[in-house]
Amino acid sequence: MTAKTLMVQGTTSDAGKSTLVAALCRVLMRRGVRVAPFKPQNMALNSAVTADGGEIGRAQALQAQAAGVAPTTDMNPVLLKPNTDIGAQVIIHGKAVTSMDARAYYDYKTVAMEAVLASHARLIAAYDAVIVEGAGSPAEINLRDRDIANMGFAEAVDCPVILIADIDRGGVFAHLVGTLELLSTREQARVKGFVINRFRGDIAMLEPGLRWLEDRTGKPVLGVLPYLKGLQLDAEDAIRRDARDKPQASLRVVVPVLPRISNHTDFDALAAHPQVDLIWVGPGDVPPAADLVVLPGSKSVRADLAFLRERGWADYLDRHLRYGGKLMGICGGMQMLGRTIADPLGLEGDAGCSDGFGLLDLSTELAADKQLRNVQGELLLGKPVLVRGYEIHAGVSQGPALMHPAVRCGDRPDGAQSTDGQIVATYLHGVFDAPEALAALLHWAGLRDVQGFDLDAHREASLERLADSVEQHLDLSRILKMLEMETV
Repeated sequence: MTAKTLMVQGTTSDAGKSTLVAALCRVLMRRGVRVAPFKPQNMALNSAVTADGGEIGRAQALQAQAAGVAPTTDMNPVLLKPNTDIGAQVIIHGKAVTSMDARAYYDYKTVAMEAVLASHARLIAAYDAVIVEGAGSPAEINLRDRDIANMGFAEAVDCPVILIADIDRGGVFAHLVGTLELLSTREQARVKGFVINRFRGDIAMLEPGLRWLEDRTGKPVLGVLPYLKGLQLDAEDAIRRDARDKPQASLRVVVPVLPRISNHTDFDALAAHPQVDLIWVGPGDVPPAADLVVLPGSKSVRADLAFLRERGWADYLDRHLRYGGKLMGICGGMQMLGRTIADPLGLEGDAGCSDGFGLLDLSTELAADKQLRNVQGELLLGKPVLVRGYEIHAGVSQGPALMHPAVRCGDRPDGAQSTDGQIVATYLHGVFDAPEALAALLHWAGLRDVQGFDLDAHREASLERLADSVEQHLDLSRILKMLEMETV
């Protein structure tokens, strides 16, 4: 028997699709169901490396964790990583195949759909259930033709759809009714119910609206999920810049929000650590004084380097180091700290070479073959400690600074440390995730009496809490019937 497929679509981006798919995967996993997540097409700069050395959206890796299975490239067969406002790198089955603008990708969608359906076929042959996440909204009229991400996929595999909306944004009933009205009659019939996400307050005050919605559309409200504070789940793409109450915070970490910032989930452990005040500095913000400044990864390193220069970050970093602050670069951020960054093939924009900040004696050249690997090794700040993470980069760096590495993965060194101990750089995404490495890096940055923090345990607790909420607030009997699993 092949697996049954259920799709979650949203009225908007960030409506809660990723979260609901993760929650349903964990609920089914706890009931002994072999379940896999699936997102036909993802557009995001947060990605993960699978065990077979492919690249998928970070949200699908989290959903795989929720399902209790190893992430594979079939769980996100098409990944688009924007490198300009109108263009993106196209990754099929985990490997970068080309870069193209939106108009060219429109013509390429028929090829991408073949990859999507092949991956879905393999998943339904291997699992009991497949929970699918849509992208954006199914009512984006300009994207309906040749759609592979929402109703185009649902129609192709003939699966039921749940529509989720975020009430915290306001206008939830307009979002749901308006989205439904913009679908075709066949697509409307495919929507089997609504989920309202992130509700705060007295549910009794919402009841008249829920009854009106059901009467107006003839479709059930499957549940209202409450706003859950403090969840630690990998974001698909959006950066959370809301302040968190941290009375114990005594170490300030500043990170610039680059136009093409990648893998900002690197900073999830810092955002959750009770002793760290993590400040994201946007384009119009003035960077404050900090104990530690971290330059993050980037999908367009030379363009993002120019962005930082235009906003005075070269002077800011010089001043920060002059006053004894610590500085770190991760992946593209490491490349920016060097002397030059060359892109002779035009992989991330126009071909050319840019001067880096010149704070580390290394130079980088972008190569056609992207390096993708999960790694485990030792962080070399004082006493070596366990570090783990993953590499996703086209750059190859060389220079004397690399003779003093920051990380050692078996016999392979990685990154650099300055001779005065103020600067650390690495290609390793997830460098803060392991508790031992996090504690060592915070101590290096100036925090004394570092409290232990385990991001993986925190993430697992969040998944369990999320699944408990879904068990309590959603009509799971109806959802299980959609999967033809009434008895689990």
